[in-house]
Amino acid sequence: MARRIDVTGAGGLRLAAWEFADPPKPEAGPDAEAEAEPGVPGVLLLHGLMGRASHWAATARRLAERHRAVALDQRGHGQSDKPPPAAYTREAYVEDAEAAVEQLGLAPAVLVGHAMGALTAWQLAAERPDLVGGLVICDMRASALGGASQREWADWFRSWPVPFANLADVRKWFGEDDPRVERPSPARGAFYAEVMHECEDGWRPVFHPRHMLSSRETWVYDAHWEELAQVRCPTLVVRGVDGELGRAEAQEMVRVLPRGEYAEVPDAGHLAHYDLPGAWWGAVSPFLDRLLGD
Repeated sequence: MARRIDVTGAGGLRLAAWEFADPPKPEAGPDAEAEAEPGVPGVLLLHGLMGRASHWAATARRLAERHRAVALDQRGHGQSDKPPPAAYTREAYVEDAEAAVEQLGLAPAVLVGHAMGALTAWQLAAERPDLVGGLVICDMRASALGGASQREWADWFRSWPVPFANLADVRKWFGEDDPRVERPSPARGAFYAEVMHECEDGWRPVFHPRHMLSSRETWVYDAHWEELAQVRCPTLVVRGVDGELGRAEAQEMVRVLPRGEYAEVPDAGHLAHYDLPGAWWGAVSPFLDRLLGD
């Protein structure tokens, strides 16, 4: 069961945070808002571009057995507010994550981020080391991707055959028919089915593609090595062997990080945490256990 907690992000934006654990017991009383015990770090999970908090459900539930874990629908995603394109700045994403850590009482938090969410996590760790006690970076590059990458993404969004007639068509297109798919991937189809909602004319994404391009525009042209070098907390760089982060770049990221470590998930791609949650957990749990304690 997931419990929603609203967070006020940058500019007063309403953000939906989700706790994937049993709700407070009735005897705890109505004021038992789930906050971490004093001195005990919580975990904030940040999805990537086009993702949503529910993509972290398997990881969050494992963490919730012993720790408080909250996943955030970032601005423009999931059930959080959808501001205009100009509001999707790097600063806004980082301020949103900062607000979530502070308002949810998670500090010193362990931040677990996938793709764009990982970039947000390490930028927050660099800016506010007092709020971040540890970091997991999943399949996010520190190098600039460049203008060609942005144009490819714009073309890809235009290729989506929206609206989809039903969720089965969503799963089939993203899992099989999408030209970006090298081999059939039911997990990829399921991943995108989770970010669709039913409209009058069929199924469409819960986000606006132009907002996603605006979000990407703010980081795709820049390298982020300098910010990475400013992260002082223990950091695990994780890659799916078939993902977007290559081994050489991942190992260079570990070298640049003052307290970096490396792990990989065999047979996994960019969506390692969603596609192979058991293997993903096996790769990250030793690091998280050391940070969070038993």
